[in-house]
Amino acid sequence: MSDSPAPVIDDRDSTGAWRMTRRGWTIVFSFAIAAILGLLGGLVRVPYVSIGPGPTYDTLGSVDDQVVIQVAGEKTYETSGQLRMTTVSVSDDVSLFGALGLWLSGQHALMPREEYFGPGQSEEDLRRENTKMFQDSQSDAEVAALRYLDYPVKVVAQEVTRDAPADKVLEPGDQLVRVNEHDIKVQEDVRDALQGTKPGETVEITFQPDGQAEQTKTVELGKASDFGSDDRKEGFLGLLPADRADVTFETTIHLEDVGGPSAGLIFALAIVDKLTPGELEDGQTVAGTGEIDVKGNIGLIGGISFKLVAARDAGATTFLVPEGNCAEAKANVPDGLRLVKVDTLASAVQALEDLDAGKNPPSC
Repeated sequence: MSDSPAPVIDDRDSTGAWRMTRRGWTIVFSFAIAAILGLLGGLVRVPYVSIGPGPTYDTLGSVDDQVVIQVAGEKTYETSGQLRMTTVSVSDDVSLFGALGLWLSGQHALMPREEYFGPGQSEEDLRRENTKMFQDSQSDAEVAALRYLDYPVKVVAQEVTRDAPADKVLEPGDQLVRVNEHDIKVQEDVRDALQGTKPGETVEITFQPDGQAEQTKTVELGKASDFGSDDRKEGFLGLLPADRADVTFETTIHLEDVGGPSAGLIFALAIVDKLTPGELEDGQTVAGTGEIDVKGNIGLIGGISFKLVAARDAGATTFLVPEGNCAEAKANVPDGLRLVKVDTLASAVQALEDLDAGKNPPSC
């Protein structure tokens, strides 16, 4: 039996010129459609961001040959373990095909863009906002750690509202000593000092610029709504007070290209560990997450399922979980990672000491 002739795409007409057959046109058209779809799939951006495990950093060690936490002017103690802060990677540059690939990988999630970006907010805007929160978390972690260690604190004017009454006498960073005849020991004292006042009344403010003598000035209180603030009844001063450590030594955190407030707990623990004898982590690799305020209270965070994966991949065997994140963490914990529930800096320190002593700290 003879072989059938091979099919052809092209043929010649009666003049000898090449012509395209119907099948040939079908193949060319199919290739063209595939090329167009491939181009669109690679270029068209979807209104989602990808969320996945980010890098982790040992806050007791170094990054790019730079010690992450340095304490100058105070005795510190050697450590051999690791306290790793965890992060989440967020990418706004997701194509149609990229989104499909990330979804199929099982390592990332896709979230609506509006859950991470405000109206008209760019990726650069979000980066600046996260950087500001990261810097604030460092300051709060330092205060929480030093307050836990019984170092003194002071109250400073962290921010001063432009053209507000306080703007006439204060600069950001000035220490607040007295307001309206009330001694200022913690940041809440400023609001308490204004209770019962009214716009138009005058109050005295005693403050101390850095490196200078105390000064006392009289200011006339304003109306909060005139400065875009809440419509409170008491007089408006126009400053954001903040507790800060009142110490002669300096704590500096060196870590770039990281944003958000969730590293506060691990920063605070690292500062406590450096300033006290012994080791909280006893040579082990401990990871964790949690926003922290100046009083040491730990708040819940987002993306904990991805942070658990990042911690496990970095070799951590224990993960410190904010109490409010326990349910989600327990549902997503990787094998070999122990979850420890914490709600304050003191409870986190105690949990690590319990582990060191062979005890069982609270778990999720």
